[in-house]
Formats: sequence, structure tokens, C-alpha cells
Amino acid sequence: MSFPTACWRLLWSPPADGATNMAIDVAIVEAVAEGEAPPTLRFYRWDLPCLSLGRRQPIDEVDIARCRMDGVEVVRRPTGGRAILHAGELTYSVVFPETDPRAAGGVLETFRRFAEAFVQALCDLGISGVALAPRLDPAARGDGFVCFEVPTDYELMVEGRKIMGSAQWRHRGVVLQHGSLPLEGDPGAIAVYLKNGPDPERLRRRAITLREAAGRPVTFEEAAAAIVAAFRRLLAIEAQPGALTPEERRRIPEWRERLSILR
Repeated sequence: MSFPTACWRLLWSPPADGATNMAIDVAIVEAVAEGEAPPTLRFYRWDLPCLSLGRRQPIDEVDIARCRMDGVEVVRRPTGGRAILHAGELTYSVVFPETDPRAAGGVLETFRRFAEAFVQALCDLGISGVALAPRLDPAARGDGFVCFEVPTDYELMVEGRKIMGSAQWRHRGVVLQHGSLPLEGDPGAIAVYLKNGPDPERLRRRAITLREAAGRPVTFEEAAAAIVAAFRRLLAIEAQPGALTPEERRRIPEWRERLSILR
């Protein structure tokens, strides 16, 4: 499917705490819904490790005492999905109206379109064997608490191991999709922050970082540039650097409080 060329705002956010990062995504959603901001592609990172929970995940699964001891923040995402430990990663978000043809066909079709662009980006970074996870019956995914333990429909895999996790939320006629691309680190590290966490070695067998997949370090900037280029080629998105509007900045503190669990 081809798309008409669209000009989106490109945001390069400085490292921030987890609650602020989540609040910015929601503030952009509300601004786009109000017609105060254009469709947006945002890249961001985390100034301290942060455990984020999906919209409906129970907090009582988290070892709050261990998180507090290690200085790990805990936040609630506006999207669904499973828990992620954010550290040493590139995080992206896209926010755009549901009337955009890139959102046509519903959640899974939107996931697939953007996933195909991410596949192209990883291939451009020199990674071989990148593929989309097949659609599965929900019962076949199990009830694991950790995002990178099990791939969901159309998430990215490298030689059978998950390399990228994404989640989507549709609110007030606007799509928010954001996701995590681990650049380096230990995929099993999250287990210690969960009361009934999975076996860390099993997580390491099921997930892979960009550094391991590429066989070399890949910087945040290099990975983001590859995604921008793939969006331009496959999705006809011309991303132009911009900044948050005053209205978006005004909304951030309220959402920061609502999404924070432990700071």
C-alpha cells in the first residue's frame, strides 16, 4: 500500500525520568486530538533505569522494595502490553490521527505497517535474519509478565529472539504507538524486580539486544536515523525537527503525577 507524503514533527527528547517520558507521550496525544500539534515521531531515552507496566498490569507483581533499593523508577504506561525495564535503549513513539491512512484497518494492520519499516531499519543497520513474529492465538502466548519474554503479533524477531517490543493506545481519535529497542544490556535483568519473575536465563534465550544482533555497538543516533529513513521510504513520512508546544508542556505535570508509581 502506498501513502500520500505526510509531514510529521520529529522530536529528539533529552533523557528524562520515566514518568516524564510517559507524560510527554500522553500530552502529545491530547494536543493532536485538539488540533494543537501535528502528527509526531519522537525518540527518547531514560536518565535512570525505569520499570514500566502495561495499562492493566497489577502493581503487586513488582518488588517495590528492590526497585527502591536499586533506584529503579516504576511507572504506568498509557498503552497495554507487559513489563519492560528501560535502560540502554532507544524508545520511539508515533502519535497521529486515526483518520490517517497509516492507521487504516485497525490496530494489527497499523502494527504491521510500522513493523515492516522497523524491519527495513534493522536491515539497513546490517542485521540479518530480521522477521515479524506471526499472529498467534492469545492462549498460545502464555501469561508471562515480561514484554521481551514472548513476542506478540508482528513484533520483531532476530533468529527467533525478540528484539523490539511495541504497544498501542487509541484515544480520542488518535493513535499512540510506542516501543522499546534495547541497544545493549542484559535482557534478564528485569527478573530481579518482579516477585515471581521469569528465569533470567530463559529471558536471555528469548530476547536479544541490538548490539548482539549487529555484532557491534549501535548508537542511539544511528538507530534513530535508520528508523527515520525507513519511515520516509516505506511510509512516506517526512519528519521535520520541531519542539513541544506550550500547551503540551502545560499538560505534562498532571500526567506525570498520574502515571508515576515509584520515583
